[in-house]
Amino acid sequence: MRRTLVAFALVLSVLWPGAAHAATQTGGRVVLIGVPGLRWSDLSAGETPNLWRLAGQSAVGSLSVRTVGRVTCPYDGWLTVSAGVRSAVGHGCGLPPEPVPEAAGAVVPGHGDLMRVSGQKNAGALGEAAHAAGECTLAVGPGAALALADRSGRVDRYLPSPDRLTPDAFAACRMAAVDVDDLIRPYVTGGRLPEADESLDPQRRAAALRLADAKVGTALRALPQDVSVLLAGLGDHGGVPHLRVAMMRSGDVSGRFLGAASTHREDVTILPDVTATMLALTGVTAPPTVIGVPWRAGGHSGGVEAARTELANADVAGQTIRDMGGVFFTTVAVLQVLFYVVAFLLMRRRRGLGGVRVAALALASLPVSTYLVNLTPWHHSGAPLLALVGGIAGIAVLLAAVALAGPWRRSPLGPLAVVAGVTAAVLAGDLLTGTTLQLNSVMGYTAVVGARYYGLGNIPFALFATSVLLLATTIAHRLTARGRRGVAVAVVAVLGSTAMILGGWPGVGSDFGGVIAFVPGIAVTALLIAGRRVSIVKLGAFCAAGGVIVMAIAYLDYLRPPASQTHLGRFVGQVLTGEAAEVIGRKLGAMLGTLLNPNLMPIVIAAAAFLVYALLHPDAASAGVLPAAFEHSPALRAGLVGALVSGVIGMLVNDSGAAVLSMALALGVPLALSAGVKALGDGAAGYEETGQEPASSSLVSRNN
Repeated sequence: MRRTLVAFALVLSVLWPGAAHAATQTGGRVVLIGVPGLRWSDLSAGETPNLWRLAGQSAVGSLSVRTVGRVTCPYDGWLTVSAGVRSAVGHGCGLPPEPVPEAAGAVVPGHGDLMRVSGQKNAGALGEAAHAAGECTLAVGPGAALALADRSGRVDRYLPSPDRLTPDAFAACRMAAVDVDDLIRPYVTGGRLPEADESLDPQRRAAALRLADAKVGTALRALPQDVSVLLAGLGDHGGVPHLRVAMMRSGDVSGRFLGAASTHREDVTILPDVTATMLALTGVTAPPTVIGVPWRAGGHSGGVEAARTELANADVAGQTIRDMGGVFFTTVAVLQVLFYVVAFLLMRRRRGLGGVRVAALALASLPVSTYLVNLTPWHHSGAPLLALVGGIAGIAVLLAAVALAGPWRRSPLGPLAVVAGVTAAVLAGDLLTGTTLQLNSVMGYTAVVGARYYGLGNIPFALFATSVLLLATTIAHRLTARGRRGVAVAVVAVLGSTAMILGGWPGVGSDFGGVIAFVPGIAVTALLIAGRRVSIVKLGAFCAAGGVIVMAIAYLDYLRPPASQTHLGRFVGQVLTGEAAEVIGRKLGAMLGTLLNPNLMPIVIAAAAFLVYALLHPDAASAGVLPAAFEHSPALRAGLVGALVSGVIGMLVNDSGAAVLSMALALGVPLALSAGVKALGDGAAGYEETGQEPASSSLVSRNN
């Protein structure tokens, strides 16, 4: 059985993007030059000639320096390189400590406390792996010593400054690191980074940058020609995270972007990738705890100037999304709550139902517009925030207009199918084309924050699951109306399962919690359409089935080579090594924290309260709108219930927590209301023409 799984995994490794183009193990020499705080906007031919020259000789990309906290200080950056996994000292986060000289090498003070007190049990993994392979380590500066120290805190050779470097220093040691802290040192006060984004005036930063550039030049001149050079901006310089500089000069990689399989991006890497790259270039086997993968050269960058502009704009896009996130979700929450209040008042008076329908479709069109706007070059404009907001609003209005303009508008489910269909198609297409629309989207993710870099995010999952289930139920509605209930159930199962596999497949959606949540939603929808009852026992079985499916997918991913694995496969490895409990605990804490989020919980509370009250008291709450929608299409009720099941379970198994349920409600409930308004209007029109009581009114009467 295991041989079969291994063979299957090998086949899948051909189908999935892997590490075929990653940095290969050359058994050569490598030096890491760390310049904490360095951004691509800092570089120019005139102000930083040494860095500019190195960029012209290298593959270049953005480095996401996210470790554990919101920002990464130099200590945490160098510690992460040492551990090969995101790490943090947990106290007094500023510059690394000054090493204590010992013979030709040095010892990092307090290194043992990193494991005993701070819980950083992987500290020293890079240096330990080098020593286990019989390699020597050379550190220049405090940060370099921290990165290359073994588990005892020792490095073999130590120099306090690049000024002391000579080509002979690399004769014995094939793995080296250089700490250039001239740029970051002026920012650190009292052993900590400042809270402000920029605490230095432009003149002081420019002066510090020139010193750092000069020291980089000194180090480069001392290197033998055959040494591979990695340069990384290993940390933030203030209270706001940024994308940093990453360069690799090794072989013929100049003029290309620099990425890694860890991010599935050709121009973005993460800090643990630095560890893996140093080990690969020296031919040292990476410990199983190292989660990074070697850097790899991607597509052509178009030259240093073009690459610098593109990478600097990527940071601008990420900053814009990060800055806008809180305001955007607050605005969405206010609009949602206001919509439910106004809709409640209007529907009680049976007035303005047409306006309620338009507003419902506009609100439901808003989420997918946050992805479609990335088809426009908004982050290249002089006012990116204005371009982004205007683009999202314009696309939402356009989609709502299309939903209400075509021949499908005559059907209660027509506009719903348009909005749900567009949402599902956009997210499915994005998954199949590398998730370029979710990256730097206000309802997606950004490399600046560093929570996710590819695949199906938690909020996109909620929207994808809800839109797919609602779209499937509009098809099922037509089939059940023709007496083809079995085919309708099959359609829900096939469409839902296809979307679920797409969302959970490693390298495509790579969404662990989404699979667990999607399976019960699909099953509940299919059972309700089939006219079967759903019990707590069945619901528990569906959740267990989701867990089994996602673990099977994760195990197949785990069977692939480490450099080709996604976080799904690495989670299986963490289960086997006993590290999974820490990951689960961290995600559980993040989920519980969202339950008090002032931007998300109002959406959950308002939508859930409106939905429950409208179903229990249709005459008082919604003038029979929702009952009319469900009487017109029982399949719609099944789809909405299934979507809410996925939303609730998704909230419990994802670290985004309330964001998952809030977005499922924000899409599903307005679309159901829009269908109900049309169904109620059609019923009233029929009543006026025939003199018969509309079905929705009968339902209201039965509830009195």
